[in-house]
Amino acid sequence: MIDLNTDVKFIKGVGPNRVKLLNTLGIYTLNDLITYFPRTYEDRSKPKNICECINGEEALIEAYVVGRVQEIRLKGKTMYKLVIRDETGSATATWFNQSYLKSKFRTGEKYKFYGKINNSFGKISINSPVFEEAEKSSNTGKIIPIYPLTYKLTQNTIRKIIENGLEKINGNLEETLPKYIIDEYKLLEINDAISKIHFPSDFEDFKKARKRLVFEELLSMQIALLELKNNYMEETKGIQFDKNVHISECINKLPFNLTKAQLRVLEEIDNDMESEKSMNRLLQGDVGSGKTVIAMISAYKCVRSGYQAAIMAPTAILAAQHLESFTSLFDDLGIKCELLTSALTKKKKLELLERLENGKIDILIGTHAMLEENVVFKNLGLVVTDEQHRFGVKQRTTIAEKGQNPDVLVMSATPIPRTLALILYGDLDISIIDELPPNRKSIETFAVTKQMEERVNTFVKKQIDMGRQAYIVCPLVEENEEMDLKSVKEIYEKYKTEVFSEYRVEFIHGKMKNKEKDEIMEKFKNGEIDLLISTTVIEVGVNVPNASIMVVEDAERFGLAQLHQLRGRVGRGEYQSYCILKYKGNGDTVRQRMKVMCDTNDGFVISEKDLELRGSGDFFGTEQHGLPAFKIANLFEDIEVLKQVQSVAIKIISKDPKLEKEENKELQNLIKDKFMKRIEI
Repeated sequence: MIDLNTDVKFIKGVGPNRVKLLNTLGIYTLNDLITYFPRTYEDRSKPKNICECINGEEALIEAYVVGRVQEIRLKGKTMYKLVIRDETGSATATWFNQSYLKSKFRTGEKYKFYGKINNSFGKISINSPVFEEAEKSSNTGKIIPIYPLTYKLTQNTIRKIIENGLEKINGNLEETLPKYIIDEYKLLEINDAISKIHFPSDFEDFKKARKRLVFEELLSMQIALLELKNNYMEETKGIQFDKNVHISECINKLPFNLTKAQLRVLEEIDNDMESEKSMNRLLQGDVGSGKTVIAMISAYKCVRSGYQAAIMAPTAILAAQHLESFTSLFDDLGIKCELLTSALTKKKKLELLERLENGKIDILIGTHAMLEENVVFKNLGLVVTDEQHRFGVKQRTTIAEKGQNPDVLVMSATPIPRTLALILYGDLDISIIDELPPNRKSIETFAVTKQMEERVNTFVKKQIDMGRQAYIVCPLVEENEEMDLKSVKEIYEKYKTEVFSEYRVEFIHGKMKNKEKDEIMEKFKNGEIDLLISTTVIEVGVNVPNASIMVVEDAERFGLAQLHQLRGRVGRGEYQSYCILKYKGNGDTVRQRMKVMCDTNDGFVISEKDLELRGSGDFFGTEQHGLPAFKIANLFEDIEVLKQVQSVAIKIISKDPKLEKEENKELQNLIKDKFMKRIEI
């Protein structure tokens, strides 16, 4: 039997340096390696005559070398040119800074060249082509997989390592789907599918392999979610909160009116809390739609019914922000709210835990510190987790186990199209706040290229001079030569010493210690920093009403949903706010994506478009479920398959809820391998 957990370092072609590079791609085991799927393919199987080549296309040319490689020195780089010819015409192959090419070609010999064609004014050139001798076919003459890469790892290297991994398996993978499913849906068997997804002989092969792997990925996820839901439903009955506690009492104390959407959602939650079934609800709402106030009113119902509530936030600063909101409403009502984070001294923490166990704290707000064993509630009735994509199902379950089947409310600011949410969150009921409070100003968004940099900087200075604060968001902490993206540290140095030297500039990123991050965010919130340079660590956010401008560097590197989340950090106060997206690239998709961000502030519209333009990956945050990210399925492209496998999963689970029948043993093993460690079904 093949051990798929074999460390990737034992695969032929992987040395100590390469193992680190593979690890950065999430490849640690043989299984990770063979399921590291290509992102696209290049058809290098059919050569074209030179005279047929079209400007801008990628093409394979078989041609003879005419003369030697010419070396041309240009400003800062060296170009290498080679004239090639076939029966229909001649072309020039060009490369930059690759001196080894001078000795690579023999005049009069035939070679294969694959690259991008430039055909202008009747002159044809092929830019930076891959090449090899005509009789060879390791890099040409077939369909070639193209993988997502990291710096210093080439396509050739990863292809060879994957080939070696497949050789090690040698067609001996155990089947992961039952025979009746393979037969009924005409799917390839697993070895065939894995081999052909990496190295298809034609595109028909690729389609069949992909169909099989997408079907398996989506089916296993649906079954896992249904099992999860069944487990919740099998639990003993939940808490029935007091019907005589009216949430309207709390609503009337608010200094503002709730939207129709908020009132509708509260009615759904109120009904759940009064029923004897445990509430297990997902609350989706766009940035700024008012989810926190829903949590507050739900906690009010819980406390007035004689129970305690737990509010779990992903960061200490967000937890502190919640405490501020909760105490401002509940202090007058005699409801005691306290904060638990890892920053508390040992003495203060022990005192707090004692009060909690004695029932002297009604609402405990905190970070993952709440998951620790010594955190004991007297009578936990409601668990609210905020920004669910930062917590797995396992963590949600851990805190829920601190009570007797408490009601659970999961809040997420990542809008997901409803049809998909219903399928993805098979284990949760769903409420959606689909309107913003009337006083929210729309954030004006502009997409600009490098040429506008000076104007952008002038605009930022003008905002700061008016007393506002600004965020500059970058995709990286440190520079990556290959990707040429702006890094936090590089920008910080430049802005602090040159561009914004007269202002107070700081930086923050995810690799800092939590205490450090919290201190910087606190300073920013208190107006002690004018310009904060950051990675996406600010995406889950602190309210800084005075921050009115955000500039996102290399915006094309972010998903639209993520850009929308980031943009939600501004526009939280009374001032008109702006988001400026600086991007590179002229591709249609890049321009379309930037246009979507400028045209709408509606997260649901944006999420639909993101899915369509970018695919899913972990966009919908299967990770927020503790489920693994999709490796091959694309929820936009594969929505029909998703609907199909949902009905297959329902059929299977209704007949065999625990997958105990012999015919489903492969499925049972698949679910166990893929999900057990993550969600403890």
